[in-house]
Amino acid sequence: MFSCGNKKKEVQKPSFLIGKWIRINNKKESITYETWNNNLKGLGYTLKNKDTSFKEILSIVEIKDTLFLKVEGVNKNPTYFKFTLQTDTSFVCENPKNKFPKKITYFKDGKQLKAEISADNFRIDFVFDKRH
Repeated sequence: MFSCGNKKKEVQKPSFLIGKWIRINNKKESITYETWNNNLKGLGYTLKNKDTSFKEILSIVEIKDTLFLKVEGVNKNPTYFKFTLQTDTSFVCENPKNKFPKKITYFKDGKQLKAEISADNFRIDFVFDKRH
């Protein structure tokens, strides 16, 4: 007889993020890139006139069987957004204590990767195409 009571539940990671992405709804003078590796560590950065105007280090981390989006390089300390909803092609993560954003949503829409960052009544949409 065997028991499955001790089996650790496998947390599903959002592998749909993996790839090199370029934002197509940028302001004219800026280009934003996001790259996610197989280990779900990512880098997001914006170039303005060939200079880096914004950079963040992203990673999907598991803490006590719960997934978090960890954002580094923006605030003094890393900011963690807890996964509150997840499907095969999307996730929502939230941190109500963070000033902006409080909520981050990523989802696959056809061949595009889309993201929304929001707090209260303000939202910024990101639309990414895969880079080749």
